Amino acid sequence: MPNRRFADGEVVMGRWPGSVLYYEVQVTSYDDVSHLYTVKYKDGTELALKESDIRSQSSFKHRKSQSSSSSPSRRSTSRSRSRSPGRPAKGRRRSSSQSREHKDDKKKTIQETIQETNLALLKPSENNTRRYNGEPDSTERNDTSSIILEQKLKTDLEIERVLEQYSLRSREEEKKKEEIYSEKKIFETIKTIEKASSKTKELEFGGRIGTFMLIFFLPATVFYLLLMCKQDDPSLMNFPPPLPALESLWEARVFGVFLLWFFLQALFSLLPIGKVVEGLPLSNGRKLQYRINGFYAFILTAAAIGTLLYFQFELHYLYDHFMQFAVSAAAFSMVLSIYLYVRSLKAPEEELAPGGNSGYLVYDFFTGHELNPRIGSFDLKYFCELRPGLIGWVVINLAMLLAEMKIHNQSMPSLSMILVNSFQLLYVVDALWNEEAILTTMDITHDGFGFMLAFGDLVWVPFVYSLQAFYLVGHPTVVSWPVAAAITILNFIGYYIFRSANSQKNNFRRNPADPKLAYLKFIPTATGKGLLVTGWWGFVRHPNYLGDIIMALAWSLPCGFNHILPYFYVIYFICLLIHREARDEHHCKQKYGLAWERYCQRVPYRIFPYIY
Repeated sequence: MPNRRFADGEVVMGRWPGSVLYYEVQVTSYDDVSHLYTVKYKDGTELALKESDIRSQSSFKHRKSQSSSSSPSRRSTSRSRSRSPGRPAKGRRRSSSQSREHKDDKKKTIQETIQETNLALLKPSENNTRRYNGEPDSTERNDTSSIILEQKLKTDLEIERVLEQYSLRSREEEKKKEEIYSEKKIFETIKTIEKASSKTKELEFGGRIGTFMLIFFLPATVFYLLLMCKQDDPSLMNFPPPLPALESLWEARVFGVFLLWFFLQALFSLLPIGKVVEGLPLSNGRKLQYRINGFYAFILTAAAIGTLLYFQFELHYLYDHFMQFAVSAAAFSMVLSIYLYVRSLKAPEEELAPGGNSGYLVYDFFTGHELNPRIGSFDLKYFCELRPGLIGWVVINLAMLLAEMKIHNQSMPSLSMILVNSFQLLYVVDALWNEEAILTTMDITHDGFGFMLAFGDLVWVPFVYSLQAFYLVGHPTVVSWPVAAAITILNFIGYYIFRSANSQKNNFRRNPADPKLAYLKFIPTATGKGLLVTGWWGFVRHPNYLGDIIMALAWSLPCGFNHILPYFYVIYFICLLIHREARDEHHCKQKYGLAWERYCQRVPYRIFPYIY
């Protein structure tokens, strides 16, 4: 095993990844397997560096002392004195030799001055753009490194002019240096470093192999759940369910209805109604505009569905062809994902997603390569987040309610079906009413738009989230009024926690100086953001996840306890939140450093304290 060069606690100079800049860091640990040092920067950021990227402080101080030991002004004086025109020829030859020596000394002195200037620029910038309590992003350090590099190169340009003034190089060399340090070269150098440092380093979901498997596993899971709900006895002992004929899974008419639904919602989103707001700043400082009219689209959709029912359109057609609609949605999401990845290959570097820029085709295809793909002003990711899938979820639930009444010859839907429809309708209406809040979520600010979100928005949400209603059609469950009242109270407790926690977070992100939020206390961070330590966020970390879990349980309880299938959503949601919470903890620790450690000491409670 090779000996380590730097000890724990030693203060050294560490090179920032993807740049030529060194910062003062402290060694915290050393991994004998990977041979990487874990170092902590002054702002609390922790990174793993190779030994070749670490240098002792003495090497920098040695250079500085060397450069300060000689005086350019004195050398200039001696240089002028040695060049006397009244001396004999032999003396002139000697003076010419001395002149060359002084010339070399002058060049060496100015080069040392360059080194001193470079060392002065190795201090991290403390003027970061102020941002507030949100999910981690990977652009803040890249922006700071780019600004420092640009200042360094501009300083070098000034030094180049000094070298030209003293005529210490040939004309050809001057032209070559002018070309290298031109503004165009500076811009290209900065862009190259930004491109290298913006690559996704940490892969989620099992990396390339995991994402490849998920592309097939997610559709298979949806089809399995729907097939099991169709069985008379949907217990796990009856696995696998009988598979239908392949030709029965596809119908052109069903696919046409799905396309009509998708483009109808797109038309509603383009209507000039509702306010236009700006999203959070992107990595280049630009803010995209979004039209907030999701609730109006929901009202228009409700009017269209009411018109169809008035003219005796049988909405339970959705129930009869439910599997075919799921296949159509899955096929459409796959085609959309391919289109998104192909167009992302031509997208500028600053428009790529921080989490989907790994350079691996499968991984970037799954997580999403481009952050905000748009056709004109039509934002594809923002549209799919709330419109076709979320509103379609409500329409599917209504179709299941009507199918239950028709199949069981009921004049009224069952109490269980009413509870499921009401709880989930409240959730959807709340999301559309608070549509602006989605602009601060990781789906919009961090995750690219690829197969993961396309399949999730268009297939998983409408066809898996409606699983309870679909189950109740074939497996009616009787719920008494006292039990229904208890389940209702449970749902509203979860909803209250979910909504109040999210409102606190979103309002604080938007305008932390709002007088209405003066009662909220927070821990300031080196990035300019704040970590809330009062309200729900001072009680437990990620309190909005707690509300989600309580509501998911309330949605499943009306289905009874005969089978575990209706509770798949609860199990899935817990697994999803465990992943999200662990991911958020990891990113926040890296991003906020010591401030996050203070926050964890202040708020020690987590939703899943023993999982990770």
